[in-house]
Amino acid sequence: MIHSSSKFISGVVFSGGEPTMQKEGLITLAEYAQKLNLAVGIQTNGFFPQTLDALLSNDLVNKIAIDYKTTWEGFSGIPGGYCTPVKENYEKTVLASIEICKKAYEKKKLDEFEVVFTIFYENQEYIMEISRKIGDVPLVLQQGEHKIAVMSNASSEITQGEYIWRKRIQQERHPPLTFDEIKEIAGKLERTLRIRTREMGEVTYEGRRRRRAPRKR
Repeated sequence: MIHSSSKFISGVVFSGGEPTMQKEGLITLAEYAQKLNLAVGIQTNGFFPQTLDALLSNDLVNKIAIDYKTTWEGFSGIPGGYCTPVKENYEKTVLASIEICKKAYEKKKLDEFEVVFTIFYENQEYIMEISRKIGDVPLVLQQGEHKIAVMSNASSEITQGEYIWRKRIQQERHPPLTFDEIKEIAGKLERTLRIRTREMGEVTYEGRRRRRAPRKR
């Protein structure tokens, strides 16, 4: 597919599932894309920093977007988010991935880098903590939308009809946050960032940075 499309595209983006989970395969594909003079992008949850480090060490990637998962979204598949060991492990690995990318970006070894936070009604409380943890890196607040996931994520005790009904109620109660609502949240972060919504596309938000108090002489 990469070869057949190479005459019509300038780059390829490897995304999820989770592309960095398959380290050797991803490296091979990135090498192949570069031989065709294509730029390489990676969209990742940041769970496998060793893969990102290998790609960057071999100059095999041009852009990395880290989709920072919140406790609410989770990885465990249980209601309410992570089981504790996965939560703690993810926080360590995603911050390690961000630090690797941040250093590469500063050294011009990475053309583009961003941390993406998909924001829902339920997880907006985490954004202040995440903003503090990631430091001064390019941040995107992306409008989230509830989707009706497959039945495999549901309890075996409910029917498909009941599952879909519950999901639709959730969608109705918590529609996607509007641009103005996300902008209001962004204002609390006191930093420049980008906001992505269906209505407005991508907009740069110039947040006011907190002024330092004058030093006493």
